Amino acid sequence: MQNISEIEELIKLISKLPGLGPKSAKRIVLKLINNRDELVKPMASTLAQVYKNVTRCNSCGSLKSNLNGCVNCESLKEKYTKICVVEDIADQWSIENSNIYQGYFHILGGTISSVGQRKEDLLINSLVERVNRDNIEEVILATSATVEGQTTAYYIQDSLKNTKAKVTKLAQGLPVGGEIESLDDGTLFSAFKNRSNLNSNSD
Repeated sequence: MQNISEIEELIKLISKLPGLGPKSAKRIVLKLINNRDELVKPMASTLAQVYKNVTRCNSCGSLKSNLNGCVNCESLKEKYTKICVVEDIADQWSIENSNIYQGYFHILGGTISSVGQRKEDLLINSLVERVNRDNIEEVILATSATVEGQTTAYYIQDSLKNTKAKVTKLAQGLPVGGEIESLDDGTLFSAFKNRSNLNSNSD
């Protein structure tokens, strides 16, 4: 293989993407090089625009455009009384695509026990603020059924104990150790339909 530093660096970067290793990265790089006018040039321009204009909302954790604001927080025509709490944006997209849930989303940005992840890095305080500010009646904890996901769910439940919101979690249909983004629509439907109440003071 030719030792071209730009190519080597691009392969290293692409191989860091989920599900891709060095071999897959090399194939992608060759595809890009062989189609530089169709792929590389527009991709470079689009990536530059994404880097410049797309950021994470400090309130709900979803992606927002610096040009149009956060659709999840500000631009919804409907006023919902539910917030679904997920670990990352991929989880939000999976639930949205299933058309099972109608309500707000809150994206934590990870779990408490993630490597290098602190409680302070997660948007739990802003979740409590949203619940109080928007008169939310139900908070649905849709964290993964992993040790980290369940630990995070318990911490959020405790953080919401002084609010009026009912706290529920996804139940049947969510396998132990399962991650939200990997679930099919039928499993998600069952998990949402059979969610359980976590409020200790509820009947």
